[in-house]
Amino acid sequence: MSEAPAAPPTGSADLAPGRAGALLLTPPVPRAGWRLLPARVIAMCTVELQKLRHDRTELYTRAVQPALWLLIFGQTFTRIRAIPTGGIPYIDYLAPGIIAQSAMFIAIFYGIQIIWERDAGILNKLLVTPTPRSALITGKAFAAGVKSLIQAVVVIVIAALLGVALTWNPLKLLGVAAAVVLASVFFSCLSMTIAGIVLSRDRLMGIGQAITMPLFFGSNALYPVSVMPGWLQAVSKVNPLSYQVDALRGLLLGTPAHLAADFAVLVVAAGLGITAASALLGRLAR
Repeated sequence: MSEAPAAPPTGSADLAPGRAGALLLTPPVPRAGWRLLPARVIAMCTVELQKLRHDRTELYTRAVQPALWLLIFGQTFTRIRAIPTGGIPYIDYLAPGIIAQSAMFIAIFYGIQIIWERDAGILNKLLVTPTPRSALITGKAFAAGVKSLIQAVVVIVIAALLGVALTWNPLKLLGVAAAVVLASVFFSCLSMTIAGIVLSRDRLMGIGQAITMPLFFGSNALYPVSVMPGWLQAVSKVNPLSYQVDALRGLLLGTPAHLAADFAVLVVAAGLGITAASALLGRLAR
């Protein structure tokens, strides 16, 4: 009889480090918190922007209002010459203000979407995931910033077609993009903060409509701060929209501006907005 085949040698289940199978038995090292948060923010922002692939109507319809401001209001007041603009045509002076206005109008009603997600049960599902609330809010806020940036590009193209003398310096245009995104982050977080307080789409819509015009007319978007009454100048100094418009004018038109102070205010405002909206997100989901 032939001998039985020898049993294969038994080996340890623990593979030595460096061998090919080690990765199959060793769990991956979890990401540190500072690496996890940006990944979650980018994921949430991507999810929000995916909605534009299915419906771009909002971008098209929102381009109508800034076009009317430039075509009618801007060209009319350029002929009247009633507002001191430092020697530049009024339509040139107005264009950065309309860029800021159109971006704000997109962001200021962003809280309505998060209330809809609450009503549809989507928000509760997001909150039970490991995603930090601050990442969820930041992702949505930067998605609003990207939408506002697309709107700003539309307004810049319209202004260029109307003969507005804008800069095409790539570095300055990057600064314009940063100012638009930061301001949109603040205004979208302001909207989501109000949503966390009122908990109703109808109330949020009413409050949003009530504050957009004061924010717009209480800024330097349409006229210099120097021609405002004293009380309105005080309002303009605490209005983040004024700092955004000042930065946009300095970058796009080359007018005197306080860029360091403008961006510092926008960064602080965006940070405070994210903090406030994150704190109230749990109340919205109850």
